[in-house]
Amino acid sequence: MSVQLAYAILTPYSLHKSRTGGILARLISRTGLDLIAARMFAPSRELVEKYASIIVSSEDPQDRLIQQLIRDYILKNFIPHPVSHRRRRVMVLLFRGEDAVKKVRDVVGNFSLDRVGGETIRDTYGDLIFDDANHEKVRYFEPAVLAAPNQAEANEKLKLWASYSESDGGLLKDIINYASQDAAPERTLVLIKPDNFRFPTGRPGNVIDFFSRTGLFIVGIKVHRMSVAEAEEFYGPVREVLRSRFNSATGAKAKLVLENEFKFDLPGEVTQKIGEMLGPLAGENQFENIIKFMSGRQPSLCEPALRHQPGTEKCIALVYEGLDAVRKIREVLGPTDPSKAPPGSIRKEFGQTIMVNAAHASDSPDNARREMGIINFGSNEFRSVIEENLAGA
Repeated sequence: MSVQLAYAILTPYSLHKSRTGGILARLISRTGLDLIAARMFAPSRELVEKYASIIVSSEDPQDRLIQQLIRDYILKNFIPHPVSHRRRRVMVLLFRGEDAVKKVRDVVGNFSLDRVGGETIRDTYGDLIFDDANHEKVRYFEPAVLAAPNQAEANEKLKLWASYSESDGGLLKDIINYASQDAAPERTLVLIKPDNFRFPTGRPGNVIDFFSRTGLFIVGIKVHRMSVAEAEEFYGPVREVLRSRFNSATGAKAKLVLENEFKFDLPGEVTQKIGEMLGPLAGENQFENIIKFMSGRQPSLCEPALRHQPGTEKCIALVYEGLDAVRKIREVLGPTDPSKAPPGSIRKEFGQTIMVNAAHASDSPDNARREMGIINFGSNEFRSVIEENLAGA
């Protein structure tokens, strides 16, 4: 089997109904493929019409009627709203691995006129409802996710989306219709941390599913491998905090060790001085561990040439938008220490330690802007991945 690049496109309705997490969980856990890129799109009419024009294919195992329904659905639901002219949100996920196109399509599923069961994404999230009086007339149709039937078509459609990824994709703006014109929505950054990607599992999607309880809107997504330099800048504000936080605990630990070794009690002022000397070193060691956890490289041992190179650890970066977004996301996430997190929070459900705690979220709108700048949603790895993997195809 050859290594392929495959895509899955989440429809505007799937995003609107906050089904992103459940869909992503199935795609990762059931295909075993590597999620290597993701991008939000607000498709223009031009992109939608070009994409719809290559949907119907003799190589697609789905019934021709289903293919035509999908084409018509795209033309109706992907284009900007006919009245407000506001563009709609679409999410494109890229997966790589052996026989990737077939694996993604199998998990997404094919509609059939007599389908039964609930094994695929479309069985769960899609709908094909016929009129009770006329069984040949479709009353409602929602495909939930779109995926290519074969590698040739995947390549053709990937190249199309890549060609519009700059003009129609990225960190979306003015895309959400708020009830009040006076609404002041916020944006906040979420990182699904590397501990969720140790092996193919539904955890990244499950974490996103928890965030969906906030009712906020995803307006940006990218798969990111944080460099050492990025991680140091990202977590820079906590460095001095860590250097001072460990004085008392380090002094107390040193007191126990030294008193056991020398068989006499240390005065309180000596313990305090030891803590003041060793605490900053312990804090710096903790900072190094954080950087290594996020980037895969220990900063003190990292070669200068690798400091700005993408790290070996993967995370998913998401930008959520909505009213009171920072507070809502932090509330669902829970406190830094999973042992102190309330039941039902992400860190209580998925966290292990203060560092290995499932996800990060910005703690203020200002920090969200700073952190989004470091993650650099303006870069277009989506297009780079497609160009690199389909070179000569």
